[in-house]
Amino acid sequence: MAGGGKETPRQKMVGMMYLVLTALLALQVSNAVLDKFVFIDDSLQHSVSATLSNNKLIFKKMKASVEKEGNQSEDVKVLKKAQEALDFTQEVLDVIYSLRKEMIEYTGGKDENGYKGAKDYDKIMALMIGPEGSKSGKGYKILEPKLDEFREKMMGLDDSLAIGDLTPSAKDIDEFKNNPDHNTKDFVELNFDHTPLVASLAVLSQMQQEVTMIEQKVLDHLAAKVGLAPVKFDQIFAVVSAESQVVAAGTPYKAQMFIAASSSQMTPRMTSTAGPVKVNPEGRGEIEFTVRPPSGGYDKDGKATARWKGSITIKAKGGKDTTFTVEEEYTIVKPVIKVESDVAVSLYLRCGNELSITVPALGTAYNPNFKAKGGTIINGKKLGSIIAVPSAKKMAITVFSEGNEIGTETFAVKPIPKPDVQLLSGGKPLNLKTGGPMPRSIKVKVIPDKNFAQTNPKDARYAVSKGALTLARGKRPVGNINITGSTINLGALASKGRKNDRLVIEIKGINRKNFQGKTDPVPGVYELIQYPIN
Repeated sequence: MAGGGKETPRQKMVGMMYLVLTALLALQVSNAVLDKFVFIDDSLQHSVSATLSNNKLIFKKMKASVEKEGNQSEDVKVLKKAQEALDFTQEVLDVIYSLRKEMIEYTGGKDENGYKGAKDYDKIMALMIGPEGSKSGKGYKILEPKLDEFREKMMGLDDSLAIGDLTPSAKDIDEFKNNPDHNTKDFVELNFDHTPLVASLAVLSQMQQEVTMIEQKVLDHLAAKVGLAPVKFDQIFAVVSAESQVVAAGTPYKAQMFIAASSSQMTPRMTSTAGPVKVNPEGRGEIEFTVRPPSGGYDKDGKATARWKGSITIKAKGGKDTTFTVEEEYTIVKPVIKVESDVAVSLYLRCGNELSITVPALGTAYNPNFKAKGGTIINGKKLGSIIAVPSAKKMAITVFSEGNEIGTETFAVKPIPKPDVQLLSGGKPLNLKTGGPMPRSIKVKVIPDKNFAQTNPKDARYAVSKGALTLARGKRPVGNINITGSTINLGALASKGRKNDRLVIEIKGINRKNFQGKTDPVPGVYELIQYPIN
């Protein structure tokens, strides 16, 4: 078990045995003292045999109970797991029995006077640890991995089974974790480093005893699932059931308070119409499901009533199933989709309309994605932020969270307002009504609609793409200049201007740069502007 945690009985015994061995070896005690470990070993072997017999009896009763109940499929599955537990146990016991036999033979065998190599620890170390620093002995290659494998297999029989570490290092045992002489030893070194044969046999017997006790624990756990254990409700707790968790001020709050109980000795079978039920180690079922929009829609207040049913089945003593049913009603509230934007009422056609769409009721569970009709959507950098690009008179955006549809928001789409054209000279607007002197250059400024520029600044970037300027005298043109940009340089034409002449500026094309940096022509643009020269 992890360092600092509660030790298993075997860990405590190993710690005590190691301390005793260290003291005995330091005193160079007689064979009579070491022989005491033979008695410990014999006692543990008897205990192992008794536990195995009891475990076989538990399995026999389980099998009889399953047959009595007509070999129900769930019970048969449990019985199969119990048989696997017996097989796993026997497999690891056989490995340990084989190591016991090899230890005895390797140290000289046994005669009428007992073990010939009772005090021998050199050969035990060579066999179990291997040459110094190699860690190639059978303790590393066979015993430790087999015990770890056994633990994993037994825990794999049921998710609620917890089994402590069977191969702890010195740092995991209280007697050694703070001892600088021993706290660096691993499992094999701790058990077999300078450990005489008789003590090593006792250590193996204790390992066998713990293995059979684990087998018993697993069988008892599985036996409860087929009704062999009396139902003992030892988990008692208080429960409050309120009519509603949401109460308006001025209205009554109603709830029931009562005592409930569960049993740690059994794992009831639980099902629900809402989905799977996870039964925790305390025997309580945990239900979690995503609430779907009601098939019949919401009422005028945005609410709908739904129900789910559940069943809890336990096996009473004797194997008889007892099932309890529950039914729960809940209210589905239509989530409010909150749209934050300067253009929340309507969107501009073919423009990048930035929106932030949230569903406050979902809180941190909000993980959105969107689908659009009448346009396209570009996901923004922040959660719930998007760029809506309409292509029709209306654009509908459907909001999903974790794949579940939340609702749809529909937006009106309006065309981009026509920009205005302003002529400037020397940084000042030309007075088109009264006129003025002949300018040497004119700057054509395209001014977007004020609201459009405020809400969609990245889409409100304009420039003149095509036009013409004519110096006219009466009905006769004096000279012409093509307009290809925002600045018109009158050049030599400026010196030809006379009083009562006029400049005629035709704007035939304007381009708009959109939020993606692409240039689009502004349709339907034609401006004819006249400036009198005086």
